[in-house]
Amino acid sequence: MRYRLTFVAGVVLGYVLGTKAGRERYEQIKRSARQFTKNPAVRNTAESAAQQGREFADKAYHAVSDKVGDRMPDSVAQRVRTLRERTAHGPSEDGWGTSNT
Repeated sequence: MRYRLTFVAGVVLGYVLGTKAGRERYEQIKRSARQFTKNPAVRNTAESAAQQGREFADKAYHAVSDKVGDRMPDSVAQRVRTLRERTAHGPSEDGWGTSNT
């Protein structure tokens, strides 16, 4: 119950402060955020961080599947092999129709 009250209090406080600041301040913050995200340095940094995250996840995936591969049921092991083959052939489209790069 305490967490709900804290959440509701936060929502109310945010609403009150937001209405006091008004629409103009909201638009100003929105413009600043949009300008920030269009900055080439920010975009390059975000993309390199995403790439490093994908590489780290790939390494972790391979390390875990190598260690647990023989102890998994055949159906799971087959799924892992399928995923490995798919990632071995380079970036491809994911289930949403977007590339993984």
